[in-house]
Amino acid sequence: MKLGIVIPALNEEDSIEKIILLTHKAKDYIIANSPVTAVDIIVVSDGSTDQTVPLAQKHLDKIKLIIFEKNRGYGAAIKQGWEETDADIVAFLDADGTCNPEFFAPLCTELEIGKRDIMLGCRLNKDSEMPAIRRFGNTLFAILLSLVSNQKVRDTASGMRVIRRSSLSEIMPLPDGLHFTPAMSARAILHPDLKIHEIDMPYKERDGESKLKVWKDGIRFLTVILEMTFLYQPQRVFFFGGLGVAFMALMLMIMPIGFYLNFKMLEEWMIYRFMVSQLLGTLSGLLFMASFISERIVGITLSSSTETRPVQILSSRFFVSGISHWVAGLFLLAGFLLVGNSLRDRLTLGSTYEHWSRYMVMSFFFTISAIIWIGKGLNFILGLIEDRLFYFRKIKK
Repeated sequence: MKLGIVIPALNEEDSIEKIILLTHKAKDYIIANSPVTAVDIIVVSDGSTDQTVPLAQKHLDKIKLIIFEKNRGYGAAIKQGWEETDADIVAFLDADGTCNPEFFAPLCTELEIGKRDIMLGCRLNKDSEMPAIRRFGNTLFAILLSLVSNQKVRDTASGMRVIRRSSLSEIMPLPDGLHFTPAMSARAILHPDLKIHEIDMPYKERDGESKLKVWKDGIRFLTVILEMTFLYQPQRVFFFGGLGVAFMALMLMIMPIGFYLNFKMLEEWMIYRFMVSQLLGTLSGLLFMASFISERIVGITLSSSTETRPVQILSSRFFVSGISHWVAGLFLLAGFLLVGNSLRDRLTLGSTYEHWSRYMVMSFFFTISAIIWIGKGLNFILGLIEDRLFYFRKIKK
């Protein structure tokens, strides 16, 4: 089993020789203490304008050197390095001297023993020398990802990790810039079929000046996390959005409901609460349906299996269950009962004096019934598409 270590370098003249020598020295340790039997070391100069290239060229007997004449980006350098090796396990290591290359041994061991797809070294531990602002940013991104995924990783931007080559197709495409690492973490964490894990590692303060711009790259990291969330777990975003909107609608109606229960009447000014609450309630229903439909779409299009992926979100389970038909029917019946007498008076007497509140509640009930049945109708169509797609996948296999 071969390990391919890529070292991206942009103006790292202060540390490039040191990291090359450390990584070359670590080869024997990695082979002796992990399933790895061979190690490739690829250094990629990402448009360096200092002495990085001349210093690296002194060690061509130990490494393969790739030179970008112009800066293409941290991620681009790593991806190019992976293309230059036939290793079964691809990896990368920052050139700044913050991580010990020998740590690839436990990473590769856990990758094999734990049947993981991606292993990374976690810098967020008591022995870490990571600056407080970067520690805070990593923790914040990890919390955001944990809200939309069942897998958890504390260090989303770790610059030392190993990946099975067979899993690369599942995490691509990845960006070319510094947000390459959080993008990989987000894609792996949110992917339903990939397993990502981390173990604590020592981390030292870097040699030279950091290329990371806290605010600029922080926004990029956040954007990547949001993109990956909407790609793999959009149903969670819609579901929790629906819950939040439903809660606001309920809060608006607590006072009118309590007033009606006490006095058996409603004040005219309460129409505004009814109108806004009806709007929010309808939006909530639409968000729950969007949660269901998006989960079905992701399950159909991004799944590599030829079997139907069961829905997980509570709102989705409601839409696929038989009880949803009964709920929609009951809402429809309740709406008719609320204004039945008024409709009869309108037809027989030509006029009606029913209170506006009944018609507003009726229209809300009818809307929710329509949302439920439309959602179930869309699910029927998606089921037909799903059967067709899975048939073609079986043929290809």
